[in-house]
Amino acid sequence: MADELTADTVSGEGLSGARNRYGDFVIDAGSLPESASDFEEQLGRVLPGWRAGHKVLWLEVPLRSTALIPVAVGEGFVFHHARREAVTLTLAPAPDSFVYPDASHYVGAGGVVIDDRRRVLVVSERYRRDMSRPFYKLPGGLLHHREDLADGVVREVLEETGVRTRFLAVNSVRHRHSGAFDHSDLYVVCRLAPITGEIVIQASEIEECFWMPVDDYLRSKDVHDFNRRIVRDALVNPGLPYARIAPDAEVFMVNGTA
Repeated sequence: MADELTADTVSGEGLSGARNRYGDFVIDAGSLPESASDFEEQLGRVLPGWRAGHKVLWLEVPLRSTALIPVAVGEGFVFHHARREAVTLTLAPAPDSFVYPDASHYVGAGGVVIDDRRRVLVVSERYRRDMSRPFYKLPGGLLHHREDLADGVVREVLEETGVRTRFLAVNSVRHRHSGAFDHSDLYVVCRLAPITGEIVIQASEIEECFWMPVDDYLRSKDVHDFNRRIVRDALVNPGLPYARIAPDAEVFMVNGTA
């Protein structure tokens, strides 16, 4: 929420913060005192006014100041989300106050890489639910924080297989609600063109990796039906090409490169 702050800054009793465009109040983490007792005293003095004048109060507590968290919870703050270096809490004074939700999804990407010999690049993961037989799927994985989709899928394929590729298009998307930590999951299937063909397996994650003839892949009993559908689709569907429209945005649409 900090990037939405306005110039309307409020301070008092050592603590300070600013309103954002939604009418919420974001407490400045830099104004937090070191001691829990000082924080309890300062927060007790300013909180009635801040509660009355704003829809939601936002408090980010850095790792070095975690002793302040019990004080905030005692005043009615609840956990919203956590990162490695900080925990964010919120206080909604009114029952109908809208609290902007935390992130709800993981985003992963898989690459359909087909060479000029009509072979698809496949992997069998080292750790899988059924270890009695191989399970051949597409290379790919989770995107990093603030990583472009086009960059992330190329990176994942390279890490797992050693094959360098070029992004072509987005072919399909799967959305399901059984991700880790009760999050939903978006899996974006991308068509990639191989630049190199030599395979170097990421042994920590991948048990097998090789180029499999597409027809064999589509008939194999060691391939899930969903993965067969992905490859069939990629063979006939040109997909949505990539376009960069701003430094922090990528777009995929039929006329995206026009």
